[in-house]
Amino acid sequence: MQKKLKALAFVAGLLGSVAAFAPAQAQSPAPAAGKVSGDVVKIGLLMDMSGNYSEVAGQGSVTAARMAVEDFGGKVLGKPVEVVYADMQNKVDLAASKAREWFDTDGVDAIMDINLSSAGLAVSEIAKQKNKIVVINISGSPRFTNEACNANTIHYVYDTYALAKSTANAVLKQGGKKWFFVTVDYAFGHDFEKDASTFVKAGGGTVVGSVRVPLNALDYSSFLLQAQGSGADVVAFATAGADTANSIKQAAEFGMGPASGQKLVGLLVYDNEINSLGLKAAQGMLLTSAFYWDMNDETRAFSKRYFEKMKLMPNMSQAGVYSSTMHYLKAIEAAGTDDTAAVMAKMKEMPINDFFVKNGRIREDGRMIRDLYLFQVKSPEESKYPWDYYKQLATIPGDEAFTPLSESRCPLVAKK
Repeated sequence: MQKKLKALAFVAGLLGSVAAFAPAQAQSPAPAAGKVSGDVVKIGLLMDMSGNYSEVAGQGSVTAARMAVEDFGGKVLGKPVEVVYADMQNKVDLAASKAREWFDTDGVDAIMDINLSSAGLAVSEIAKQKNKIVVINISGSPRFTNEACNANTIHYVYDTYALAKSTANAVLKQGGKKWFFVTVDYAFGHDFEKDASTFVKAGGGTVVGSVRVPLNALDYSSFLLQAQGSGADVVAFATAGADTANSIKQAAEFGMGPASGQKLVGLLVYDNEINSLGLKAAQGMLLTSAFYWDMNDETRAFSKRYFEKMKLMPNMSQAGVYSSTMHYLKAIEAAGTDDTAAVMAKMKEMPINDFFVKNGRIREDGRMIRDLYLFQVKSPEESKYPWDYYKQLATIPGDEAFTPLSESRCPLVAKK
């Protein structure tokens, strides 16, 4: 316990020097009068608050949304802004039921994130029917901006296509040609494996096998033995949250990793998982992310304020919740109303420039286009202070990372 307290104090001290970079309140000094339904703007988050994804989203995402509202001044167009949340327990039916209740009776105007791609897809369809706004920050299925796209949904932080493409290409360049996938068994994992396999094969590699693992599995031994005996030189984990940390930790205990001749690749890796794994188990891993707390003064300033509340550094999805909530409030202010169509038009019209993204833009299919970053996990010897986990290897321009509009399957995209 004493060691943990010292580590927290060290990070707080390290970040203290950037406090001057904390953002000023973003609202106009005297907000213009406008039309706000119900005289309150209500923002909801459907989060896993105690399960597999509770640390990578959960209370941290709720905190990020509330920080954005506080920084905006707590009001928009002279009306209060309220953040509500519910524990959706990684259940599609529960998320869908709560979304209907929020939209029909509780006056929620927008849902700013939803755990689990399958739940997000269900809620996105409900938002379309109810003419409400949904922004996806943590769920990764590319279906949000392809077959399931609609005019009321924005996919903000990342998708499996972009992460799979960026990470697969990097690992292929390092000589990793034969791949085996350990894939969580729901829409997110299936999409991740499919996308990564496509890029592996396009880059001259082969897929020698895969195995589906249940959400929230505790024992990965039988799955890892299949991977270990597959002859693959790359074992890729199409998982997320605690599933990623647990499976990679057990893989290291099985002797898998660089010393065995097998590269361990996390297709979606959050800082939280590296913190749980420890650098000894995770060192050398390549990963792609939209955000890292220690990139520059702006990211460190936000992260310091977040750390003071959560005692953890923010990951890309939590930082994305802050950024998308702020962008939503700015769009209401610019539109002079919280009317869905008017706000969505402004969100797609206005560029996004903050600590999380520079020159971001939301396309007609709802995909937010921004640069991504290729990182390598540091060794214990390279790390100089708590949460000093990544070294940046490359910047991947957004137009290269995400699905081009010419390949879009979104019915909103005009075909030429």
